[in-house]
Amino acid sequence: MATLKSINIGKPENVTVSGNRKMFTGIHKKPVHDKIFLDNLGFRGDSVADPNHHGGRDKAVCVYCVEHFPFWAKELTREMLPGAFGENLSVSGWTEKSVHIGDVFQVGEAQVQCTQPRQPCHKLNKVFDFQPMACRVQTTGFSGWYFRVTQPGWVTPGVEISRVQEDPKRISVDTANDLMHKNKKDWERIREILSVEGLSASWRKTFDKRLASGSSAGNEQLRLQGFE
Repeated sequence: MATLKSINIGKPENVTVSGNRKMFTGIHKKPVHDKIFLDNLGFRGDSVADPNHHGGRDKAVCVYCVEHFPFWAKELTREMLPGAFGENLSVSGWTEKSVHIGDVFQVGEAQVQCTQPRQPCHKLNKVFDFQPMACRVQTTGFSGWYFRVTQPGWVTPGVEISRVQEDPKRISVDTANDLMHKNKKDWERIREILSVEGLSASWRKTFDKRLASGSSAGNEQLRLQGFE
């Protein structure tokens, strides 16, 4: 069981980043202190700047672990507060290693399902004024993850988050990150993650394409070696 430390929402806005440049982003989320309604596309009052890459049903809610804050505070020499990574839910008690793709959770009145890790984008580099930031998130595996909403409802800050259904494949967010960014040719594990119903459509498309490409290359290699 985990604790919901903070619910954070915000609207996209033009913000000044390093080099006195303007950037349109919805990453600056602020904590709310009363219950708030969570529907299929996210929390009411929250939105994203780039709907082509963020938000939508598979990425309705962004989650981040406060357990990672001390690491980033030391790495960046700055205070880390809830919402720092643009997450909607700042949670304590679970990390990428203990949450699985396809797991279903009860959060207040709402039910949600883990769909994929959060993929760091270049905006993190600018917001934190640290050029390797997105790369560091990727290499550490401290990515956070996304929920789709399977049952809308009211959510109150401070509630316990309980896992009501564990996906039988038990492929963690950490493992999904590893397959996406490091062990890109682990075909057996890629086939396994593709068998997880809860996997987001975008990650499924990427893994499907990678598997098809890898299988074609493998078959061609066998043909050239005279095995086909």
